[in-house]
Amino acid sequence: MTEFDDRDDPVLAEPTDGDPDGDPPTGISGNKEVGAIAHLYRAEVYRSTVWRQRLDQTTNWAVISTGIGLSAAFASERASPFPIVLVGALCIMFLMLEARRYRFFYVWRFRARVLEIAFYVPMLRGEGAQIPLDRGTALSDDYVKPQYRISMIRSVGRRLRRNYGWIFAILGAAYFAKIAIHPTDVDNFAHFMRRAHIGPIPGWLALICGVAFHIGWITLAWKTWWDERTDKTKMADFLKSREDVNFRPPTKGVTPMKADD
Repeated sequence: MTEFDDRDDPVLAEPTDGDPDGDPPTGISGNKEVGAIAHLYRAEVYRSTVWRQRLDQTTNWAVISTGIGLSAAFASERASPFPIVLVGALCIMFLMLEARRYRFFYVWRFRARVLEIAFYVPMLRGEGAQIPLDRGTALSDDYVKPQYRISMIRSVGRRLRRNYGWIFAILGAAYFAKIAIHPTDVDNFAHFMRRAHIGPIPGWLALICGVAFHIGWITLAWKTWWDERTDKTKMADFLKSREDVNFRPPTKGVTPMKADD
């Protein structure tokens, strides 16, 4: 027998209960362990709440900036539509900032959701507080090696569909209204192009850039939505395996509650 014989190591020794994975026969069921999991859940919910509030802050900034830009553009007959363009650029910056914050929010949301399904659902069903020690779960892997649960491009797409798409649509409509009907209706297409001028930028170039921008964000929002419908992440696979938890019976006249993205 050597000094480092595996048979004397309680970690490396072969299990005596016949479990091929080497895990103990029972899960996390002690009072200390259950208390620690409960505090962990509270911490993850608190983190997700804080980051959700930070998301609302950037959305509020974008809405306020949009209101200021529209007020400046329609303040007088000689006012330029350029403030609408500036507000659109500012909202793009807010969108990127909010998408980055959303990636952090989704980490804590992911952890809290897994704890709810794996820990609290069995308790509510009367099965007791017992978490099986299956190696390589989505939650344990996330604590060992934290990682973003959503890509930056997909995060941008979600924020576009939820908030910023509406803001950009309002800005686009306001820009068109400014050059088409404010202060009076345009007489012909040449008049429309002349009003679309922004300083040294000709009207046709400004319109092409605006149309390309709106086509771009609409395409991005649709593309990320389609990718989410077809992509299967580790979190999606985990929730898919618990269809009995996610199932909601049909209701009469009541719309089932959906998870907030």
